[in-house]
Amino acid sequence: MAHSGTPDPAQDRTPQDPDTLASTSSTTSSSGSHLVSRRSLRTAKAPVAAAPKPAAQASTPAAKDSAKPAAKRKGGWILNVGVITVATGIIATMSLPAFAFNPSGAESAGFGPSASDSMKKAQAQSVAVGQGVTAATVSRDAAAATSQSQLDSQKAAAAATAAAEAARQRAAVSLANYASYSGPSVSDFLANPPYPSFSLAQVFSVAKQYIGTPYVYGGDTPAGFDCSGYVMYVYAQFGISLPHSVSGEAARGTKISINDAQPGDLIVMSGHIGFYAGNGNIMDAPDSGRSISIRPIWTSDYYVVRLGI
Repeated sequence: MAHSGTPDPAQDRTPQDPDTLASTSSTTSSSGSHLVSRRSLRTAKAPVAAAPKPAAQASTPAAKDSAKPAAKRKGGWILNVGVITVATGIIATMSLPAFAFNPSGAESAGFGPSASDSMKKAQAQSVAVGQGVTAATVSRDAAAATSQSQLDSQKAAAAATAAAEAARQRAAVSLANYASYSGPSVSDFLANPPYPSFSLAQVFSVAKQYIGTPYVYGGDTPAGFDCSGYVMYVYAQFGISLPHSVSGEAARGTKISINDAQPGDLIVMSGHIGFYAGNGNIMDAPDSGRSISIRPIWTSDYYVVRLGI
């Protein structure tokens, strides 16, 4: 039965501060009137859970704004972790070749010394050659070079051969034409000269008509002339008879100075004769393979003869 002045425990139990409870529990424990366990003390010290907010309050704009910074902070942390991870991977990848080569393993099969290196590190060796071994005889072919002068001589000889062959062919054609000639001959002109009056200018004019006639040895017709046959055929048209020879024709005329020479006079050389063409030129039947033309006098060993005086 309780005291009348003592309140009923069930009626007197009101919520109190945890610290007050702890103090009270301590005091009570010390006084021995009540016994309190540690679990009850921890329960008393735990914070009271906050009451959930109303739904209307959670959906306000202020709540949304307060939630955004937290989300941003969370995403930024994840991005930083990702960047650091990728950078670490790149650095590790670039370092692999350096770590892959281990100098201490250079003697392995992949990087070991070659056979030639091993031979270089070996001790000096010597080889003895027997007395019966003889050196092989080496012979070299002698090289011969053709000089430029020799090449020029060969080219000149080849050109002369070709020119001689061409002249031979032309001479053969000329002889064939000469044999078929049917025009007036020297004897025909002497019997009836077409130019009874004689003048050097007219002689030279008649002689020019035969420029281009081929050279034929022994020829004395327009089908082919040699040097003396050419002179004989032209002068026969003026009624002047001449032998078919260089020396015989030269003997029929009178020597004059080259300064007094006129076209139509005769230029006499050793074994050759032709008409003086003026200005130091001669008109003649040169030699086999060529034809009558006007060309410079090529030598000083000549003299001038005039006929008809």
